[in-house]
Amino acid sequence: MRWIDTLEGAAAEKLPEAVHRYYRQGSAGGISVAEAVSAWSAYRFRPRVLQDVSAIDLRTTVLGTPVDTPVLVAPSTLQRLADPDGELAMAAGVKAAGSLLGVSSNAGTTFAELGATGVPWWLQIYIVRNRSITEQMLDAAVAGGAKAIVLTVDTPVVGRKEDEGPVVWSYVQPGQLRINVPKGDWSDDDLDKADDLTPDVIGRLHERTGLPVVVKGVLRGDDAKRIADAGAAGVIVSNHGGRQLDGSVSTAHALPEIAEALAGTSTELYVDGGIRRGEHILAALALGARAVFLGRPALWALAAEGAPGVTRMLTDLTEELEHTLQLVGVPRPVDLTPDLVVRP
Repeated sequence: MRWIDTLEGAAAEKLPEAVHRYYRQGSAGGISVAEAVSAWSAYRFRPRVLQDVSAIDLRTTVLGTPVDTPVLVAPSTLQRLADPDGELAMAAGVKAAGSLLGVSSNAGTTFAELGATGVPWWLQIYIVRNRSITEQMLDAAVAGGAKAIVLTVDTPVVGRKEDEGPVVWSYVQPGQLRINVPKGDWSDDDLDKADDLTPDVIGRLHERTGLPVVVKGVLRGDDAKRIADAGAAGVIVSNHGGRQLDGSVSTAHALPEIAEALAGTSTELYVDGGIRRGEHILAALALGARAVFLGRPALWALAAEGAPGVTRMLTDLTEELEHTLQLVGVPRPVDLTPDLVVRP
């Protein structure tokens, strides 16, 4: 068995049941979360032969930031329940692997502390009803050295969860969540997610921060084109790990349509959701993604083995990708093309 396949079990042994459930659960009936991995595994390859693959180069850039691997870590919350150092441990693991870290706006580590680690990082932001809260958080992220703003757009409301059991919130201590929310006498309504967003918010985020804006949560080609036209520097194909609208199409199936819609634009394309093997990464890159983001595997690695576990998880998948590139006959991810993949 691959080491990465043991991580969830190892994490489950260390985590309270409620925390493990929170990390792994999907919304409603769990259809989308259950289909995520198998959708990537359904792809088949048409490898090239008699190609010089003696030197594989996985280095790339993401919105201009150099990385050693196209395997990145997605933003996720409640990391201090996986490891006492939370995002700081995740950052250390990501930095050692030469990767990039997505940071949740609900993080339990200050943006200044994250910036001091030296890891390249992007801030994932939810725009809340009281725009002043969001604006102050954006300013703090810029001061902390964020390289980009990731606007999550698939969460006008939080998808309902139906599985029963102990509730994770009873384990959350002060300072483990929303530590970057500015001090103030905020009401629940102030902090609720905005449900009135339109594409013009992309330009406003860029104007406020001076940073490139990446839009996360896109599953349709026509939406991707509208987002690119509104000035987005990047799009992340994502169904929120199956945690929002249950029954949403898998990211493996949504990616080709979105890649086609963005062809000829300067908008960079990324994907997350269900990616667990080098072959999955190969398919994603061949179908148009510049890099992939991993969510749950990073949490399992953090919970099971801390920062070294995160580094090993990223390194192992990077090595698997290198192996698959040799077998498919392409020495660099940038040279991958859709004709290498047979779509299910």
